[in-house]
Amino acid sequence: MLRFMPVGDSMTIGSAGEHTWRYRMWQHLRATYNGPFKIVGPRETLHDKATDSPSSYEYADPDFPRAHLAGWGEGWFHLTPLIQEAVRAQRADVLLVSLGLIDLGFYTDARQTAENARAFIGHARSANPRIRMVFLPVLPNVRVQTDPAFAAEVTAFNELLAKTVADLDEPRSPLLLASPPPSYVVHLDTYDGTHPNADGEHKIAEGFAEAMHQAWDLGEPYSA
Repeated sequence: MLRFMPVGDSMTIGSAGEHTWRYRMWQHLRATYNGPFKIVGPRETLHDKATDSPSSYEYADPDFPRAHLAGWGEGWFHLTPLIQEAVRAQRADVLLVSLGLIDLGFYTDARQTAENARAFIGHARSANPRIRMVFLPVLPNVRVQTDPAFAAEVTAFNELLAKTVADLDEPRSPLLLASPPPSYVVHLDTYDGTHPNADGEHKIAEGFAEAMHQAWDLGEPYSA
């Protein structure tokens, strides 16, 4: 059985009332992956904006495996120290990782963020030397359109992430860099300039799904 663990920030945990891209990915795998699989992770909740806490179970469709390792306001900076134990405890085989926006916005510059990504890979492999990982580049948000310095950091980090994936890729623990969804548009695919709406959720799931299909022949091309 292949065990997938979604890892990410607010775009991955989602908030009360949402489906999340995790749900879209589960639907895709259920429809196209020819083999047993499981969604795993140490957390299950959504973020509750009313209490500003990860305490909600009010998924738009609660009938799916809700496990993940994601948090509102969390990035590489926060999750790198947690990934080794999470991989070990959950016996994860594939990590689907979407991180970086929070780091660049509040905690670390592009170079420091890339160093944390490199450490993340090492910690994950120390728990499972054969783990596979798929990384989504930082997607643009409204701040990218209004803050040139921040936009430059996002571009720099995405370039460093691509280099890190290329440098650390190895046959027994392959790494993939998903392509940013080419049709992802901030004002159409988010509800607030950052967090995905239903269309955005599908496009994020598509980014991961297409990377795994093209590189590993896992599943089939994504269809919403």
